[in-house]
Amino acid sequence: MPRIPGVNHLDAVRALEKVGFHTVRQGKHIVMSDGTSIVTIPRHNPLNAFTMGGIARDAGLTPERFRELL
Repeated sequence: MPRIPGVNHLDAVRALEKVGFHTVRQGKHIVMSDGTSIVTIPRHNPLNAFTMGGIARDAGLTPERFRELL
């Protein structure tokens, strides 16, 4: 799993919004969807590098593309 260290959860939400994801619901986690896939982002700062890599993979993004969106 690729590592993407030191990302704030709000920065991750903004990056995913740039590629068409929108917030479905919020609580202890933020659930986002683009109509076909669903990703869940925990409200931790900073997000664990392995967790962020998994979120990017689930969203269909490469680590390099995700870093560009930040």
